[in-house]
Amino acid sequence: MDYRIERDTLGEIKVPSDKYWAAQTQRSKQNFPIGNEKMPKEIIEGFAILKKSAARANESLGLLETDKADAIGHAADEILAGKLFDHFPLVVWQTGSGTQSNMNVNEVIAYVGNEWLEEQGKEVRLHPNDDVNKSQSSNDTFPTALHIASVKKVEEHVLPALNKMKQTLKEKSEAYMDIVKIGRTHLQDATPLTLGQEISGWQRMLEKTESMIKDSLKYVREIALGGTAVGTGINAHPDFAETVAKTINEETNGSFVSAPNKFHALTSHDELVHTHGALKGLAADVMKIANDVRWLASGPRCGIGEITIPANEPGSSIMPGKVNPTQSEAITMVAAHVMGNDAAIGFAASQGNFELNVFKPMIAYNFLQTCQLLGDSMKSFTDRSLAGLEPDEEKIEKFLNDSLMLVTALNPHIGYENAAKIAKYAHEHNLTLREASEATGILSGEEFDKLVDPKEMTKPNAK
Repeated sequence: MDYRIERDTLGEIKVPSDKYWAAQTQRSKQNFPIGNEKMPKEIIEGFAILKKSAARANESLGLLETDKADAIGHAADEILAGKLFDHFPLVVWQTGSGTQSNMNVNEVIAYVGNEWLEEQGKEVRLHPNDDVNKSQSSNDTFPTALHIASVKKVEEHVLPALNKMKQTLKEKSEAYMDIVKIGRTHLQDATPLTLGQEISGWQRMLEKTESMIKDSLKYVREIALGGTAVGTGINAHPDFAETVAKTINEETNGSFVSAPNKFHALTSHDELVHTHGALKGLAADVMKIANDVRWLASGPRCGIGEITIPANEPGSSIMPGKVNPTQSEAITMVAAHVMGNDAAIGFAASQGNFELNVFKPMIAYNFLQTCQLLGDSMKSFTDRSLAGLEPDEEKIEKFLNDSLMLVTALNPHIGYENAAKIAKYAHEHNLTLREASEATGILSGEEFDKLVDPKEMTKPNAK
């Protein structure tokens, strides 16, 4: 492999000649051979947005020549166009401030920007620290990149998948609102409801968590940029923080704001703990929905089998004809993983000392992984399971008629104890409730028919 020599304050180091990074990136690459988890590309994109915006802010404040700002903007656009990701090799398990990833971005932007300046015939050249990192510190750029990436990932990947799942459930709920079925609590028979009512509960779960996720993002829209090293804003123009927030919004069409207290913004990640908690709430809901789906579709002959779901692939390598609820299994594994990520993020947010949290890369990795997995799994579950969900009305009718809990409708008319006698007698003698009512002499068959109507029992405040 061909190398070139790069230099930093520690001296000289060899860098592969075909790579755009420089000395500090190379040192990190050599010093942290830990795991395979690379810094997420969303973080690199967040950095590109803030570097371009910071250059424009510095230019407008008279701190950076236009040629240099243009060069930084060009290189940042190349990153955002997806052309340079081979030049960001660093792993998650590095310094807890993400300093090496900040410098990786600075070095690549300087390299690409200088190539562009040379092509344009310009005399000036970019320095990764003095120009690309002007008015910045890793301590305020990494959390800013993280907040930009997190908001974008939630809004562009999680919420569209959530909305699609919600709309599919709404359609199913409306379509099956008149199919009366037996309810179940504690895995035991309960009073009736309609299949549409049952699905409407799933739909409302998603509506509620969607609202909570959206509400939580207002805190993540606060950005640390302008706090520099410890929150005082040393080496930054007094107007830099507000100016760069505006330029970031121009770049992203977003609504980011400068964090009102930069000391908090550098040392705390409670905003991401809060938002990830809302994402964990979504994971809990999809876990519940997917479990309900696979229980209700269990069988096909020896389970509940009140609904059918698509047969997407053979379910067994040894049992011919077996089909499994694989989409439910996939999304519930994702939900379990999200809950693990939540524990890791909560612990990481409690770490660091004094003016800086030093678990930032791990928070970034887990948060963005949660968003990726939730978005992907919800879309797949919706398209390959929920969209094809259909009722087995014959099975639903059989279970409804066999249920002993229809006896609940008799409570206001014959009392709880007499109703319990009928239910127990029916169960012990393998009779229907109607037959047990007659056998015990508590009600005639005609009286039973007048008082017990499963459809009426599904109406609000039914008696």
